[in-house]
Amino acid sequence: MPLKPARYIWMNGRFVRWAHARIHVLSHVVHYGSSWFEGIRAYATRRGTAIFRLHDHLRRLERSVRMYHTELPYSLAELADVCVAVVARNGLRACYIRPIVYRGYGDLGVNPLNCPVEVAVAAWEWGAYLGEEAAQRGVDVGVSSWQRIASNTMPAMAKAGGNYLNSQLIRIEATRHGYAEGISLDVFGMVSEGSGENIFLVMDGVLYTPPLSASILPGVTRQTIMTFAREEGIAVVETDIPRGMLYAADELFLTGTAAEIIPVRSVDGIPIGSGVPGPITRRMQECFFRVVREGDDPYGWLTFVTQQAVRAPRARKKVLTGPTIVRSP
Repeated sequence: MPLKPARYIWMNGRFVRWAHARIHVLSHVVHYGSSWFEGIRAYATRRGTAIFRLHDHLRRLERSVRMYHTELPYSLAELADVCVAVVARNGLRACYIRPIVYRGYGDLGVNPLNCPVEVAVAAWEWGAYLGEEAAQRGVDVGVSSWQRIASNTMPAMAKAGGNYLNSQLIRIEATRHGYAEGISLDVFGMVSEGSGENIFLVMDGVLYTPPLSASILPGVTRQTIMTFAREEGIAVVETDIPRGMLYAADELFLTGTAAEIIPVRSVDGIPIGSGVPGPITRRMQECFFRVVREGDDPYGWLTFVTQQAVRAPRARKKVLTGPTIVRSP
């Protein structure tokens, strides 16, 4: 899906024109994938433009960065203000927001710790990730021959740029086989996740989803669905899911910020249930869209965007020093 440029991107404390948001070709991130990012959506609710679970996304960003031995050069409160300002300054009502932290220009060895840590926040209009009809009709998926990265190779819980090389291979293979998405298994052969989504399945009225130990990203939308399900009296079980359960499931759906909630109608050509989105899937969609479209938010998940937020917040960048060397006595 081609990007639709907005007017401004925030970079390291100031707004720059979209076309001028550039980095050096020898920046560490270009060569070694040293970046961490979030995907966040803002919705045009009946109560005005609102960002969904902004603070939860930024907390996950902070944790992702920490797993790679660094820290955010701005506070979470400052970054939250920046995200709101980016949406307001670009005059966007509904959009996708991309905060990204990356190692910049300075040193080009594998050791990244002497490179500066840079931050940018962009936003643009972005439609349905898996197609306009996916949420209503469902999609066809296939189990990938590519395994999900193991948690002892790199932290699968981090939303890190380098991790998505694995996701790219899963998605490319799925596309070449005629599927909308691929489902990866973990190194033990259990169901993990899609290339960019978590996965849920329904059997006998119980909602199942893989645990964090299955090398999944701890999705914000995943946690949202688990909250809805429990409020609706639906049992939620986080457990290892063998591949066969995908084919035996009564319902199956994918969740993610970009994808939202997408029913799966077949896996490897085998219809799921009756081949149409099931009642629990539909109920989860209804709960989700009641919040993000109607603005009905008893959870405090929405951050509303006001025109007073147009000015760039005075975020002060921390000076991050090089590695601390601990010497033996």
